[in-house]
Amino acid sequence: MPKRLVAVLFVFVAVAGTLIVLRTGIISKFKTGTHETKSALYYCPMHPTYTSDKPGDCPICNMKLVKREDHEQEPVDAGHVHESIPVQVGEQEQPSAREFTVEELVQMKPGEICLIHKCKTGTCLIAMTPELARLGKCPHCGEDLGVIVKEALPEGYGNVRLSSEKTSAIGIKTGEVKKIQMTKTIRTVGRIAYDPDLYQAEEELIQAARAFEKAELGSIPEVKEQAGRLVESATIRLRLLGLSDSLIDEVKQAGKPDRSLLYSEAGGTVWLYAPIYEYEIPLVKVGDTIDVEVPAFPEKKFQGAIRSIDPVVDPVTRSIRARAVLQNPEGFLKPEMYVNAILERRLGEVLAVPEEAVFATGEQNIVFVAKPDGVFEPRQVTVGVKSGEDYEVKSGLSEGETVVTSGNFLIDSESRLKAALQSVGEGHKHG
Repeated sequence: MPKRLVAVLFVFVAVAGTLIVLRTGIISKFKTGTHETKSALYYCPMHPTYTSDKPGDCPICNMKLVKREDHEQEPVDAGHVHESIPVQVGEQEQPSAREFTVEELVQMKPGEICLIHKCKTGTCLIAMTPELARLGKCPHCGEDLGVIVKEALPEGYGNVRLSSEKTSAIGIKTGEVKKIQMTKTIRTVGRIAYDPDLYQAEEELIQAARAFEKAELGSIPEVKEQAGRLVESATIRLRLLGLSDSLIDEVKQAGKPDRSLLYSEAGGTVWLYAPIYEYEIPLVKVGDTIDVEVPAFPEKKFQGAIRSIDPVVDPVTRSIRARAVLQNPEGFLKPEMYVNAILERRLGEVLAVPEEAVFATGEQNIVFVAKPDGVFEPRQVTVGVKSGEDYEVKSGLSEGETVVTSGNFLIDSESRLKAALQSVGEGHKHG
């Protein structure tokens, strides 16, 4: 009897102990090697949008698929329990920085900007500018607003984070966005005019103007009307040939066509015809000074002024013709002689970025802005005039920002790859 009682008690204790162990989770703490691992993701380096959950070849280019290295694929201990740490009495969690877009900051009233960072200088009437908004600075006191400024990334691009070692290995160099005094130099090859067609058109205008004067003295309205039409027709032809209204008036006042269109004389003037490409048209104005160099006389320098600009673009060369008058004191300049023409346009102080920083994709211009902690942010920019080794910046950058000037091709590839991988969710895998 005592032995049977002992056996029953032993079984009871064993069952109770097992239940206690299972309830407290002690067994789970002794489990080893039990891990849950997210399935690996493989992608094609040439076609990052193609992914697979197993190694193999890309069906598009037959390249070997590469395993995606991501912190989300690290093994997770199934028995590990993440416990929240209670906050002690008197402790407060640090609030996270508020996020704003550039547009949201610009649309805020000055008083609202002051309240964001509790400006000590008081409220003001200074409005936020896009440049200061991108930098996250107060327009009144210049202090940091302590906010995160979200900038819309160009389509198909993502931020890139590189370690200092990788940055050095790639050979990344940077430059500063700053304001400079910019001068645009336009160089073109012109020729000294030999234009008998224009000479004849001027003669026709003069004859039509004389006929109209005689018709006005007569009493026949039809003759007067016909003469007026001839004057109008001759004037339109001269306009199409490139003469401005002021030059047409000079032809009428002179009473004879300009013979320098046919031959040159020492002590006289000659006409220079200089083609200006379509994208440079806004930089050329009537009255601008133009310098001329002649290969036949390298020691001689000639200077003139632009008198007119053709109203029609040449459909073949995509250029217009600027007409300038040059002094020809010694008669060196001859009709149909080729010359080098130089025109300089001062643009004043403009925001500029080094030429090497602008990465032209064919559809847009991308600049990579260097941020803290090795982050490179792709930024779509609008550029204007190119002068020397700099581009004028119309929009997209602010003064003082740092941009990548060397190594952008590798960063561009990394940025596109990251954006492509992010756009492909793990739920959209292929076979």
